[in-house]
Amino acid sequence: MFSKTCEYGLRAVLFIAQESANGYKVSMNTISQEINSPQAFTAKILQQLKRNNIVKSLKGPYGGFTIEEEKMDTKLSEIVSILDGDAIYKGCGVGLKQCDATSPCPLHFKFVDIRESLKNMLENTSIKSIIDDMSLGGFILKR
Repeated sequence: MFSKTCEYGLRAVLFIAQESANGYKVSMNTISQEINSPQAFTAKILQQLKRNNIVKSLKGPYGGFTIEEEKMDTKLSEIVSILDGDAIYKGCGVGLKQCDATSPCPLHFKFVDIRESLKNMLENTSIKSIIDDMSLGGFILKR
C-alpha cells in the first residue's frame, strides 16, 4: 500500500527512534544496513525527513541521526504525508487512474473501509507507541 520511499522512511524513523531512545546516534550506513535499504535512497529519504523536522542530523565524528524526545509523539500519518502525500487515502485499490463512487473499480466500496481504517491507525499511532511495542521484543525492521 505504501511506496518503497514510505516503507523505507517508516523503517528508518523507527530504527532511529529506537536508537535515540537508548541514547545513541546512528550513521547513514548503519541505518541502511539495519533496514535493508540502498544507502543513496535512504539518504534522500532522510533528507526529506530532516527538512520536515522529523529527524535531526549531526555531522562529524560523533554525529549521526537522532529523533528528539518531543518528536517521538509524531503520528505515523505525518511521516506518510511527508513521504507519500495523501494518495494512499484516495488511490484506487487496483491502481486505476480514475476510480470514484460514480465510476468505481470492482473493489472501490470495500477499499473505502480499508483506507479509512488505515488512516485512523496512522493518525492514532505515534513513533513512541511503536518504539514502546518494539521494546517488548519480537519485532523486526529487516528481512
